[in-house]
Amino acid sequence: MKNRSVFSIFVIGSLFFVLGFVTWLNSILIPFLKLSCELTDFQSSFVTFAFYISYFVTAIPSSYLLKKVGFNRGMSLGLIIMAIGALLFVPAAMSRSYMIFLVGLFTTGIGLSILQTAVNPYATVIGPIESAARRISIMGICNKVAGMIGIFLLSSLLFSDASNMTEQIAAVTNLADKELALQALSHRVITPYLIMAAILIGLVMVIKAAKLPEIDEEMEDNNSTDADKSIRKYSYLWFGIVAIFFYVGAEVIAIDYLVRFGDFMGLHSVSKTLPIYALIALVVGYLVGIIAVPRFVSQRRALIMQLLLSMILVCVALFGKGIIAVCGVIGLSFTHAIMWPAIWPLSIHDLGKHTKLGAALLIMAISGGAVIPLIYGKISDIFNPQSGIAILFIGYLYLMFFACIGYKLQKK
Repeated sequence: MKNRSVFSIFVIGSLFFVLGFVTWLNSILIPFLKLSCELTDFQSSFVTFAFYISYFVTAIPSSYLLKKVGFNRGMSLGLIIMAIGALLFVPAAMSRSYMIFLVGLFTTGIGLSILQTAVNPYATVIGPIESAARRISIMGICNKVAGMIGIFLLSSLLFSDASNMTEQIAAVTNLADKELALQALSHRVITPYLIMAAILIGLVMVIKAAKLPEIDEEMEDNNSTDADKSIRKYSYLWFGIVAIFFYVGAEVIAIDYLVRFGDFMGLHSVSKTLPIYALIALVVGYLVGIIAVPRFVSQRRALIMQLLLSMILVCVALFGKGIIAVCGVIGLSFTHAIMWPAIWPLSIHDLGKHTKLGAALLIMAISGGAVIPLIYGKISDIFNPQSGIAILFIGYLYLMFFACIGYKLQKK
């Protein structure tokens, strides 16, 4: 039985690896599509919008889907939809159509939403509840390591000659020649996404062969004294939903826009690899959390401490120059590591029969990664990428309210 549980955790860890590999490729796709499709910062921000808004659209339908078909079939369906989204990159690249790229990203996001809705509760209940936060942190490490690998591979394939690519295309004056150059650049994305689609389909076969044990997705406590209480009465859940919204938006800006930020700071030669350093900072943050929480500090106190550090780092990013400012943004990823593991349990505790719906609403809040970066992109166009970082202050101030007050508020 124990070996079966370990194997199940291994398979779930593999799925978190897939989640990270696909999710963090956006940090490379944003500058790639900005160049190949000739976009502004605001227009290129629709990469993250199309990807993350799918969570808002499909999170609750995903929970009902999982109730109907079960977790195993739901995971397989999520992977198949992700593969379809990856395959849409082929016609998008052939026609150099930004709209088809966005449809492919939205489709991939739908598959990820289904997968995310399944694997997060699975990671929580597959072992002892006392160690759930530790398991979530370990899964987070799998997610971020996959992101590092994905960013390295895709940046190598798409930006192998990044130092002179932009200058070469800008130097072409003939419109026909420029179109050919941009078309050749756009075609670079075809092979990696065909490979990705094949891997995703292969993972469907793995899940079918693994025969993971089904879990009780209801997670209800029908004997609870609050069994008839409306979910609207759990104020801390709704405050937590907004907290997840702001947290994900901040995390996406701190990683997916690092390439653009690095270019603005004059670090063109290394900017394409900067998101890897941000993911390393995230992994270090997860490891510190695994060691320190709750042995030396509670999750809530750790969240408060990291939020204070986040505000300091935003000041460094806003007023620093060159590598100093970039390090300020990279450091934000370290502070973000504690936020999901801390916000999630504070938001969902004691929900009883509403736990499944509460989890789906929290997944919907991942759409913060769609809305907040879009605002950042607009500010970046009006002013510059450095000034746009100031938007993170709003999110951190709200998260501080949640960590100090909002998490314990409840209507009677």
